[in-house]
Amino acid sequence: MTTPQNKPEKSRKKPARSLPLILAAGEHPITSAMMDADALFVLRKLREAGFSGYLVGGGVRDLYLGRIPKDFDISTNAHPGQIRKIFRNSMTIGRRFRLVQVFFRNGKIIEVSTLRSLSEFDIDGPETVLAPNNTFGSVEDDAQRRDLTINSLFYEIEQGTILDYVGGIDDLNHAIIRIVGDAEKRITRDPVRMLRAIRHAARTGFTIEPGSWQAICAHHHELALCPPSRLRDELYKDLHSGALCNWFHLAADSGLFGALLTPYQRILGGTELRDGSATLCRNQLTSLLTVIDRISGTMSEEQRGQQLPNEFLLALLLLPWAITRFNFIRRALQGTAAYQFSKQLRAELDLEIGAQLNLPRATRQEIVSLIGSMPVFLEHEKKGAWPHWLTKKSYFKRSLLFYHFYQESMGGAAIGSDLLDLPPLPTPPQKSRPAPLGKRPPRPGITGPAFSSDAPGGIFGFKKHSSAVKGKKQ
Repeated sequence: MTTPQNKPEKSRKKPARSLPLILAAGEHPITSAMMDADALFVLRKLREAGFSGYLVGGGVRDLYLGRIPKDFDISTNAHPGQIRKIFRNSMTIGRRFRLVQVFFRNGKIIEVSTLRSLSEFDIDGPETVLAPNNTFGSVEDDAQRRDLTINSLFYEIEQGTILDYVGGIDDLNHAIIRIVGDAEKRITRDPVRMLRAIRHAARTGFTIEPGSWQAICAHHHELALCPPSRLRDELYKDLHSGALCNWFHLAADSGLFGALLTPYQRILGGTELRDGSATLCRNQLTSLLTVIDRISGTMSEEQRGQQLPNEFLLALLLLPWAITRFNFIRRALQGTAAYQFSKQLRAELDLEIGAQLNLPRATRQEIVSLIGSMPVFLEHEKKGAWPHWLTKKSYFKRSLLFYHFYQESMGGAAIGSDLLDLPPLPTPPQKSRPAPLGKRPPRPGITGPAFSSDAPGGIFGFKKHSSAVKGKKQ
């Protein structure tokens, strides 16, 4: 019997073409007046150049729901090179699929992508994760290869219509998160789709459709097949989402949380602890993430990134694990004991999470510094004052805020706005490259070859031989 894995390339069947649901202007709440002016400029320029252009993804979803989109992404049938010719203030980025960033004032960016074809690897091809496919396609192809139905809608400005090939409008109306196509196959091809499904469910409060939820629960372990840096970047998006507590419960219930952060898998899964520590750890996580969401809710998107850096939020996410693993809250760690705690913490962080998420060295060091300073703050909080030597440390303000996050999560006073203005992390010194053997390193100020002149200074500051100078004058 022939299986999908060994079918010849020509024998694979493509899905039947389907007519889209078309919502005309007036049949939906979106109007051009609701759109970003720069996004409209890009769409009109594409039309003037003879290409089609559509607002796509989260921008259509958010406008339909009456929310302000974070991004206005655009898809077109123009290829990247053609887009670059239309928009000189742009650059091409991406490896697996190239897209163009169009730059505007104040650092604003509109991303323009070419419509992509539906990968046969995503339908019935071999069991390959992230199979390469960078070919261009139609609007329907592009819709079918997107992750979620609610993010697969297209809005065009000429007639003000919405195109829906995958049932996204119906899912928006019924508050449902659904993976496009066969959920099991789509997850197997790209396991990161599971993280995106629970992220949008957490942010919108929508319910994940049963088939998609069952597929996520059954395949959560396949996150390990994804590149670590990709998982890290997806996690950072959730840390800044403002819905981190909702995300945690969905991720924990589906098994994704333990698959993403393996030390928690052993704790929350109950494979190591039998004394109620798993319940305590989960409660601590819930309390901490609730505080993070409260603080994030008072900030703009830009402020969250600047004032609560990725490494700070990741350290808070790992704090209940460190408390459970090392029990340092109940132990008064001082001197050598405190040093040994930081050393053990760094070793386990490097071995477990550091490698799993490909965390840069500076990120790991900051996490260790924040969690490792907790015993010091716990000790001096009881004395009622911070010692002078501690307040002079470069890490004091960041560690103090970290400590207050913990205190509020335990029922302490709410964090004041005065603590949120964090100083920037110190920049590590740049190491200069040694000059190649046998070559002289370039000297500052020298931009080209040195030539002799008739000036008395001669070559490289040495005077010419007097007889040679006299001979030249004669």
